[in-house]
Amino acid sequence: MSKKVNAELTGVKEIARRANVSIATVDRVIHNRIGVSEKTKEKINKIILELNYQPNLLAQRLASRKIFKLATLIPKGSDETSFWEAPLKGIEQANLELNQFGVNIDIYFFDQNLKESFVKQSKIILKSNPDGVLFAPSFTNESIAFSEKCKSQNIPYVLIDSDLPNTGSLSYMGPNLFHSGYLGANLISYLTKQTDKILVVNISKEIDTHHHLLKKSEGFRAYFKDNKLRNPILQIDVRNTDYQSIQRSLSKALKEDDDIKVFFITNSRVSDVARFLEQSKKKILLIGFDFLQKNIEYLKSGGIDFLICQKPQEQGYRGVMALYQHLAFAIPVEKKYFMPIDIITKENYTYYRN
Repeated sequence: MSKKVNAELTGVKEIARRANVSIATVDRVIHNRIGVSEKTKEKINKIILELNYQPNLLAQRLASRKIFKLATLIPKGSDETSFWEAPLKGIEQANLELNQFGVNIDIYFFDQNLKESFVKQSKIILKSNPDGVLFAPSFTNESIAFSEKCKSQNIPYVLIDSDLPNTGSLSYMGPNLFHSGYLGANLISYLTKQTDKILVVNISKEIDTHHHLLKKSEGFRAYFKDNKLRNPILQIDVRNTDYQSIQRSLSKALKEDDDIKVFFITNSRVSDVARFLEQSKKKILLIGFDFLQKNIEYLKSGGIDFLICQKPQEQGYRGVMALYQHLAFAIPVEKKYFMPIDIITKENYTYYRN
């Protein structure tokens, strides 16, 4: 089959044929014009996604002189964790690629230990009236309030790292948190006996019933329940994130249960736990999250056994691109784009790309 025919089969004519509508109707949907029912629009957008159809985006953008102003709001990197350096790289990569097409991205940061910092920055963003926003909802209630303000100002927004249920985001780019925990439990089940005690450790100032760490814990426990495994599962929530507080909490947990065989850390602070185990000269199976330099060093030395990683750099990049495609071309965006769940060991870490 010729290239010309291939192009036609995935073009506007084929979309119109499959949807049983006119080419003009398809064109109105692609360019987000009025005059098409919601039912027909939904049908056409579904076919567009199935065919992975993309119009000549470059030509359209060159013909348009509209400037888009985007804003991103993520935690700033800190001595405690460098996790957010990766999403920032993805945002910066998207900024470099899109700048030539009239896209300006203002990058804002908040202190992930201070709700007030998030609120202050979100107010500054709303005052600037951007065309679209990408943000990480680290604080649940404050993030919901921010999303409501975005909706009231007709500002589309994309979430990364963790989701907010039922808030009307354009898209969520990030891990499936429940299945991340489920995978961790599956991995542990191969390495333990059913009598082995397991300690789930949440390390965060913000832990509540909606927090993303608890979604991982929920998935973790679900695996053992679904597979009728009877391992005793303990849990501690460490609400002060400095090393001394983590050290005290872990020491207390081991004093109360000195036969714990596994630590499952629900976020990137697993290197602090590895440091504690190294200093206390205890060998306990240790599994945590994220491809950070501190974590990799302990992975290499055997202090961390496995890292579960979900491409945070790609989250930042894809999140910005989703906003751009929506604003510039009205291209349908996947409501939830889950990152792959990768298991990293000291044998394969050199080949991994975040």
